[in-house]
Amino acid sequence: MNNIFTLPDKIPAHEINEALIPDQGILIERIISAGQSSPPGFWYEQERDEWVVLLQGESELLWEEGRKLTLKAGDWVLLPAGERHRVEKTSTDPPCIWLAVHGKII
Repeated sequence: MNNIFTLPDKIPAHEINEALIPDQGILIERIISAGQSSPPGFWYEQERDEWVVLLQGESELLWEEGRKLTLKAGDWVLLPAGERHRVEKTSTDPPCIWLAVHGKII
């Protein structure tokens, strides 16, 4: 058994992405972010839809057209495939714990 809220003893400088089940068309992963953000000028433009819920922490997402969304624990968002977005900021105390589902959702 595992616990989604268990953090490593030392949070690394890079974001942690952990697949919770093998990716066979649908990927379910836990993401741990602690102060990370997308590199300047970088935009995610994923091939699959992504449903993501922020379980812990606070974060801000930005879309290419300028829309911003602040997420707090419990908030979720659906990111359609091809929708250009980025992570502007993530909290460090507490670190962000995300649960993401990637696949053909919509």
